[in-house]
Amino acid sequence: LDAGSRGALLAPNFRIPLQRHSYTLKMVNNKKVQRQQRDPATSIELTINLHKRLHGITFKRRAGRAVREVKKFASKTMGTEDVRVTNELNQFLWSKGVRNVPYRVRVRLDRKRDADEEDSRDYTVVDVVKVDTFKGLTSKRIDATA
Repeated sequence: LDAGSRGALLAPNFRIPLQRHSYTLKMVNNKKVQRQQRDPATSIELTINLHKRLHGITFKRRAGRAVREVKKFASKTMGTEDVRVTNELNQFLWSKGVRNVPYRVRVRLDRKRDADEEDSRDYTVVDVVKVDTFKGLTSKRIDATA
């Protein structure tokens, strides 16, 4: 492929940085459209497949990389830059050593509002959910009143 046709195959990046407004924008048919307001305090329980995210990673770097991959996944899912991993999740990821990281982990992502900050940024807390088996589990949104 020559340089001119190769550019047509690549999908354009329509990612717009988050702004300080109460709304964000997304691209629909090459037009900027206002996104719906995101619920500031929400919880989601889902499974992260670490096995595919750690494929090809050097043995002595796998557990640390798993923590970074969980944080990256949580940041992308919840839309916050500040992600905090609980001690229990960190211990679960390191439970089999640096090399033999568990293949999957069930996590609860809680988006919270930081009361200390004057601009009240959101942050995400990632906690492990103990399950016997990962078979048949689906992602579910957890009601804040429950």
